Amino acid sequence: MAVDPPSLLNDLWYFALSGAGLKRGKFVPRMIMDEPMLIGRDADGQVFALSDVCPHRGMPLSEGRFDGREVECCYHGWRFDRGGRCTAIPWLVDGSEIEVSRIKVRRFPAREHLGNVWVYVGDPDKAEDSLPELPPLPAIGVAAPNLSVEMNFDCHVDQAVIGLMDPAHGPFVHSAWWWRPNREMQVKEKEFEPAPFGFRMKRHKPASNSRAYYLFLGGQPETEITFRLPGVRVEHVHAGRYDVVQMTAVTPIDEKTTRINHQIYWTVPWLNALKPFLLHIAYRFIDQDRVIVAKQQRGLKHQQPMLLVRDADTLARWYFRLKKEFAAAAAEGRAFVNPVEATVLRWRS
Repeated sequence: MAVDPPSLLNDLWYFALSGAGLKRGKFVPRMIMDEPMLIGRDADGQVFALSDVCPHRGMPLSEGRFDGREVECCYHGWRFDRGGRCTAIPWLVDGSEIEVSRIKVRRFPAREHLGNVWVYVGDPDKAEDSLPELPPLPAIGVAAPNLSVEMNFDCHVDQAVIGLMDPAHGPFVHSAWWWRPNREMQVKEKEFEPAPFGFRMKRHKPASNSRAYYLFLGGQPETEITFRLPGVRVEHVHAGRYDVVQMTAVTPIDEKTTRINHQIYWTVPWLNALKPFLLHIAYRFIDQDRVIVAKQQRGLKHQQPMLLVRDADTLARWYFRLKKEFAAAAAEGRAFVNPVEATVLRWRS
């Protein structure tokens, strides 16, 4: 049976926010997959996620209070524990037949992984031990990102994903005096292979026009890049004793808005002193992508099909095939079969 992929994919982990932005006894409202969520950290330091809608009168729970144990609605004081179960309705009188504990707010599985909070969006009745694994990161001995950038793109998640993974736009969108100046382009030839729910650019030496790697790492680096559904790109650069891992997580806010979280982990001591400069560079890179995608929307609104060609557009084509297969496997109740095949791609950038 042919299955058209849904606009937004369920039954996957989505990046919610950096763990550093969530203090004990606090919560943050987030919109993920068009779902209003309240994401909090309790008094014990554990993260949780609830629907940000009180079932009584629809008040956002994020407008209320949190004592580290229970969330209290600001409208009538209804309280809910971190599992979403109602614990109190203050105006109830003795002898009331209302079973408070049967009133619930939807709970979303939430986990903290390498300094970030992830939320699972999917079947609310699915057992915790049957959830898919979190998007993995290379183990380089760093517990939390050294640098984080967050930005919203005014576009559908698909355009954000294929725009950020696009290997050919660099000379035209990201050229600068310190990175590929004068639109310098070289022939690239990279080996690709399937990876869990995605694909991997096999470890290789970066091109000579990526001189910033040499500048920051002080040696000959090797790079491996992995993409995984729903939209997580991980680049691992290794040089001698040092590692740099860049993760870009693409999270749909709704059908027309996408949140980009770009984070960098490193084991290079001198990069700590360069953090303000690196933060500026990272912000500028992501913002350049934001601007170009915003311009693209003026053309896409006319609904003319995109012409995706080999070889540089193959990653985008794979993304749509992966998404279609994921939806088909879920609809047919079978295991996901990765449609990506090992190959070599060549392009200029």
